[in-house]
Amino acid sequence: MNRWVLIAPILVVGVLIAIFAVGLTLDPSRVPSPLIDKPSPAFELPSLRAPDQLLTERRFAGQVSIVNVWASWCVPCRLEHPLWMEWAETSDVPLYGLNYKDAPRDALAWLARHGDPYQAIASDRAGNVGIDWGVYGVPETFVIDASGRIRYKHIGPLDPTSMKNTFRPIVEQLLQESGA
Repeated sequence: MNRWVLIAPILVVGVLIAIFAVGLTLDPSRVPSPLIDKPSPAFELPSLRAPDQLLTERRFAGQVSIVNVWASWCVPCRLEHPLWMEWAETSDVPLYGLNYKDAPRDALAWLARHGDPYQAIASDRAGNVGIDWGVYGVPETFVIDASGRIRYKHIGPLDPTSMKNTFRPIVEQLLQESGA
């Protein structure tokens, strides 16, 4: 009995070390989303640019669309922003913004300073729509297919390599599937 009292804590610590070691090898941007292949969650939010106008998920219907969750206070959002500016110039796939837990005045000033690549931007000041979409933090980006289903989710900032090797090919495949 005394032997097990000494061995049990060593075994428990060994198992915990193995679990943590495996966890450290995982890519945090590849967190699986339960929303993949499901319709994008319904929402109705004011437009950032025109608060008297409401934006809904119905805006994505009938076309492949990108939804980028961002905020003016988000440092990684600034890192990926030049990619979205380039996207707006080189792609016919619409980019929509979901401004997350941000003051509209700050978000509009940020866009005036850094450029505005978005076709429309919904203002989610309370963060409730972000919760419905399973947002962990900003930035996060969703690819919506022509039937309104979420087909891909990227957590964290996109970089040129992930844009070229992962993101664009997924969008191109969805465009081919939709016949666009």
